[in-house]
This record gives sequence, structure tokens and C-alpha cells, in this order.
Amino acid sequence: MERVERKELILNGDIYKVIMTLSLPIMLNNFIQTLYNLADAIWVSKLGSVQFAATSFVWPIIFLFISLGIGISVAGTSILSQLIGASQYDEANEYASQLMVVSIMFSLCFAVLGYLSTPWVVKLMGAAGDFARYSNTYLKISFLGFPFVFLFFNFNSIMHAQGNTMAPTILSGVSAIINVILDPIFIFTLDMGVAGAAIATVLSQALLVIVGIYILKKHSPMIKLKFKGFKFNKDILRKIIQIGLPSTIGQSGEALGFTVLNSFIASYGTSTLAAFGMVNRITSILMQPPMGIGAALTSIVGQNIGANQLERVEEAFKKAIKLTMVIGIIGALLMLWKDSWIIDLFIRSKDDQKVITESITYLRYISVSMPLMGIFSILQGLFQGSGHTKHSMSMAIGRLWFIRLPMILLFKYFSQLGSTGIWFSMSF
Repeated sequence: MERVERKELILNGDIYKVIMTLSLPIMLNNFIQTLYNLADAIWVSKLGSVQFAATSFVWPIIFLFISLGIGISVAGTSILSQLIGASQYDEANEYASQLMVVSIMFSLCFAVLGYLSTPWVVKLMGAAGDFARYSNTYLKISFLGFPFVFLFFNFNSIMHAQGNTMAPTILSGVSAIINVILDPIFIFTLDMGVAGAAIATVLSQALLVIVGIYILKKHSPMIKLKFKGFKFNKDILRKIIQIGLPSTIGQSGEALGFTVLNSFIASYGTSTLAAFGMVNRITSILMQPPMGIGAALTSIVGQNIGANQLERVEEAFKKAIKLTMVIGIIGALLMLWKDSWIIDLFIRSKDDQKVITESITYLRYISVSMPLMGIFSILQGLFQGSGHTKHSMSMAIGRLWFIRLPMILLFKYFSQLGSTGIWFSMSF
């Protein structure tokens, strides 16, 4: 779809068609990412529950560090989509170039800082013995892939702002296939264990970015990166910070909260932690459609605000809510109906019976909240597309720090619910 056709669809086409055209590739992209995360989980789980729990245990730390990259990406999609809607292409080019350079600088700093601080962080979180050793290994190698992760965030934001959600999906699909192929080779054939899973991921991320940068330089329809004679623009950086900082705070606050949350869950044992990680991966599959619609809404809202079509923004929001509610209810019913079968797909060893029991219990609790989690994604898309990232920050931090963590602490010390208190708090 050429520049005029894509922009015309977003600004004047049927809203349901616009939502589905933009969101389906994002859904597929997110689904692919989730599948290859599940592939990691399945291969690592064959090493043992301790190794699997270790990879889940350190994920919030990784997310904490990359939250800045996500914030910059959110700012990029919001700003660039509004500029495209207003047909201010030269200014969009300058913003995109500034975003890319800022991302490279921060990602390199975070990769070094994260790698060096890993042993201290893992120890601070309470890990010990083999569990700490596996956590250290996986986290250190994951940090080395940060520059690739940050740059792909930029690629996504630039392409999504233009309404091109297909290119990132195709790249992610290729990267996922490579990762799935490399996983068993590095984990088992080369006998690298947990380290092999991390290395396979980093290598697939590197390939993803190399091709992505080529596409931006040669095939980006409306935005062209220009680095010749590059100088930082204070006004542009100020606006990026203004819109990106709240999103960064929200993402990092949520990641830090999950780090604290993981510490609490780890106190119940590795079986509970493994169940927590496994069910979160499973539910993330069913959350891909609402998340895809929310991400598409960011571009739709941004371009229509840029074109001063506020009634169309409201129409898109309402129709996105309707779609998400239907998907969420169907997903919840499916999880309640086939709970044991779903868990059995991923954990088959008889030695993991406690993990299976915990996983089924958590799956039943979290399924009830699926429709509302979908609405959360739509609200995030609306706020981010309109540049009101303070609201999305408040939602992200509030649900974890002011609801989930206090409730988990309350149940842990003042009830006999055990791990059920965690599952109830996560869904409530």
C-alpha cells in the first residue's frame, strides 16, 4: 500500500477496516514474538524447573532497563503519526533521526551497566545457589542484545507511525524462525544450556535490526533517516522527553514492581515461580489481539489528531473497545473450559506436578480478568496516540504498586491462602 493510499485509509476509510488492516499484522507480530518466547520456555524447561524459573525470574530486570527504549518508541509513534497526519514530512524525518541516535546512545550505556551489575542485582533479589548461577548467566547475555532491542523499537515506531505494520511483522517472523532453529542447537547440541537460549535470542535480534535499518533507508515511504551533518535539536529532544518520559516511568515502574513481585513469589518456591512465568506466557498469547488493536489505535489516533479529525478519533476508540470486549470474553471462556489441556501442552513431566497444579489455579483466576485487561490495552493506545502519556503511566504504575503488591503482602502475612493469594491479587 503506497503512501497516499495508506494515509487515506487511516484518515477517511471505514474504521473497522482501518483497525483490522493495521492491527492484524501487529497481532501476528506479537503472536510470533510470544511463540518464540514460548519456544525458549519449552526448550529451557527441558533442562529443569530451576533453569526455567531462572529465565522468568530475571525478565523484569531486563524489562526495567529497556523501559527507556519503550518510552522513546511510544514518543516516536505519537509524534511521528501526528506529523504525518498534518503532512509535515520534513519535520518527521528530523524527529526520526533524533530518536534513532538517542536510542543508540542509551542502549549502549545500559548494555554495559546491566552486564556489570548483574551479579549484584541477582543477589539483591534473593537468588542463591544454582538458581542464582542460571539467573546470572541468562541476564548477562541478554544485556548484550540491548542495542538491537532498542533499535528495533525505533524501527517499529517509525513504521507504525506511517501505518506500515506489515514490515515489522515479516521481520519478526523471520527472526522468530531463526531463534527457534538456533535454540536447540545452542542449548543441547553445543551443550550451552541456559546460556545457549540467551545467545540464540541475541543473534536473532541482531539479524532483525540489520534488515530493519536497510528497510528504513531504502523502502520507508514517508520518513527518511538523515544522519549527514547530524546535530542534536534541543526542541525536538525536549518534546521527545515530554511525551516519552511518562511512558518510560510507567514502564520502568511496572518493571520494578514485577521485580519486587518476583521476589515475593520466589519466597513460595520455584514451583510457584515457574507456574507464574508459564501462565503469563500463555495468557500473553490471548492478549495479542487486544494489544494489537491498542497499538494500531496509537497510529490511528495520532494521524487523525494531526489532521484535526477528533470525531473520528472518538469513533475509533469506541469501535476498538467493542472488538476487544468480544475477543476478551471468548478468550476467557476458552481458558476456563480447557485449562488442564492448555497447561498440559507445556508441562508434561510427572516431576512437575506441583507446577501443573499451581499453573491451573492461576490460569483460572487470571482468565476472569481477560476482557478488562483488553480494555486496558485500548486505553493505553488512546492515551499514547494523543500524547497523553501521563495517563498511561498512572494506569501502568497504579495497578501494580497500589493494587497487586499491597494485596499480595496482605494475603502473605495475614491469611492462610498461600500462593492462591498471589493469583487472586494478579487478577483483581
